[in-house]
Amino acid sequence: MIQIYHNPRCGKSRNALHLIEETNQEYEIIKYLEQPPTYDDLVLLLKKLHLKPLELVRQKEKIWIENFKNKPMTDENIINALVSNPILIERPILVKGDKAIIGRELEKLNSFI
Repeated sequence: MIQIYHNPRCGKSRNALHLIEETNQEYEIIKYLEQPPTYDDLVLLLKKLHLKPLELVRQKEKIWIENFKNKPMTDENIINALVSNPILIERPILVKGDKAIIGRELEKLNSFI
């Protein structure tokens, strides 16, 4: 089963979901803006992505720029910022078993799926 952290308003997220639907695989949509991941969820997701917390942040978002940019932050602080402000989480994220990928490039998604 594939999980997709999905924002229906994001074109890249909609494209990724469409690609999953075309494969006829079972999938679960996680609307992370409506049901934000917990701190522990994000820690596990980061492990599956092989990323540091800052690499999961949408650093051009207004919330990030106004509240967090250029401030000294630990990984824990960054994860807490993502939990409190899920709009900052890069999207879409696809999870399959113990692996995950940020699905902004459809070419990479094809091999992942």
